[in-house]
This record gives sequence, C-alpha cells and structure tokens, in this order.
Amino acid sequence: MLHLLYLFTHLNPMKKLYLWLIVSLISVNLFAQTNTAKQDIIQKLNGEEMKGKVVKVTDSDVTFIYDGETAEYVVKKSDIAKIVHSSGRIEIISQQSQPSQDRQKDPVSMSASPADHHNKIAVLPFTYLMDNQPGADAIGLKAQEDTYGFLSQHSAGYTILDSRTTNAMLAKAGVTRDKMISFTMKEICDILGVEYIVDGIVTQNKGYQTSSSSENSNTKVKRDGDKDVKGISSYGSSSSNAVQRYDVAVSLHIYMDNNASIYSQTHKAFLSNTDGSYAGPLEYLLKRCPLYRK
Repeated sequence: MLHLLYLFTHLNPMKKLYLWLIVSLISVNLFAQTNTAKQDIIQKLNGEEMKGKVVKVTDSDVTFIYDGETAEYVVKKSDIAKIVHSSGRIEIISQQSQPSQDRQKDPVSMSASPADHHNKIAVLPFTYLMDNQPGADAIGLKAQEDTYGFLSQHSAGYTILDSRTTNAMLAKAGVTRDKMISFTMKEICDILGVEYIVDGIVTQNKGYQTSSSSENSNTKVKRDGDKDVKGISSYGSSSSNAVQRYDVAVSLHIYMDNNASIYSQTHKAFLSNTDGSYAGPLEYLLKRCPLYRK
C-alpha cells in the first residue's frame, strides 16, 4: 500500500489519472463479485431469475427481497424450480411438468420433497349410478380398489397411494363425495400430494329380461294283477324363470396437478350380463390410459 502511495506522489498528472482509473475499475469489479457471491437466486419454472435475498421459507411460499430494495415479495413454491443460496447450496423446490404423451418415455424419479408430486397417483372412489340414479357407495369403493390393484401391477415406476390412505386423507380434508364438486383437481392433488388423479363412473342400466318355462306331466295306471285296469291317475306341473340383464359402462378420467385433463374415455360392456360386472370395461380403459405400463 505504501509502495502505491509513493508511486502515486511521484507520477505526473496524466499517469496519476490512468492509475486512478485502473484502481477504481479493480475496486468496482471486486465489489461486484463480492456482492454477487452474497446473492440468493430463485429460478422459477418459467425461466425467470430473481436475485437478492431469501428472508423466509414456509411449506408453501418463499419471501424474497430484490437487491437494492426493501419491499418483500412472496413467491409460491409451486412456481419455483430451485433456489441457489448465497452459500452455494442448491435447494430443489419443484420440477417442470412435462407433456403427458412423453411422460412414459422418461426416466422415473422416485425422490420426493414436500412440494414434489412427481410420478405419484391417487385413485378416487368411483361414482356408481343405477338407472342414472346414485347407487350403493360400496360398489364405487370396490371399483376404486380394483383400479388401484390393476395399476399397482401395470404402472411400474409410479407411486400409487393405496385406497385406504386416499380415503382417510380426503375425509380429514372434508372432501366427501357430495362436496367433491367444490374442489378443483389441483386442490385434491395438493391434499393427497400426488401428480395424477384417477376418477371414474360405473353405470348400470336395466336391459331386457329373458324368461324360460317348463312343464312336467306323469300318468299312473292302477292294475289288478294282469287282468282288468282298475284306474288311471295323472298330474302335471309347470315353472317359469325370468332373468334380468344389465347394460354396463365405465367412464375413466385422469387429471394432472395443474388441472389438466389428460384422459377421458367411456367404454360399454360388449354384451349385457346378469351380474352387472364392470370388470371388462374398466380393464379395457386402464390398458389404454397414459399411466399404464406393461
């Protein structure tokens, strides 16, 4: 430092000016580097970068102040990809959603954070309609369990929430079947912590009846040895049977945690049946949905 002062005092005015400019540029550069190193950087899913200081992090939001400002901004975690802290630590917050048609081709990430729904599925209790009127809830719960069982065997790499856990979490959040219409699919995904929601409807309508009838008759002849006929008696019976047949259809809907509908199809049973089974149409739709993997 003393050496620099000595040089500065013995230089001519023009050289003094040059030296002063060089020192000033070096100082500004060092200050800028030091200031940048102390920045927190928020990288949003839309590509935007926010540079400044992170002052508060909650389960759902991040509070942030831009460099040179005092106003606090609250950013939703669902809009943030990652935070690069001034210490150098990188905190992954959310992952960019990819087009549904490409999802099955991508490597599956099983890592999770509180805000990460990636590759997680929940199946809602199905709605059951009998002749277009609300039917027994038990059949809707059975269809939910059947769907969970099928996808568990044919959705390798996905994490599927079991039906009991799904229903318990919905009940605790007040999402009952009669109130479900008041919730968006994104809200339900947030409640269950999943990326995909599978919802469905089983419809049974009475079709035609088949009937059959039969008759039986019998005659007895009474004889006295091998001689004269003493008497003849006869009797008969008839019976009929009617069988009710049902037309069955299943509608399947799949939503993402951004409220996007990625699958919506309905399939009817090929033939009417007598037990109202929905297994055939349900399996047909599941094999063709985006979440199915052989």
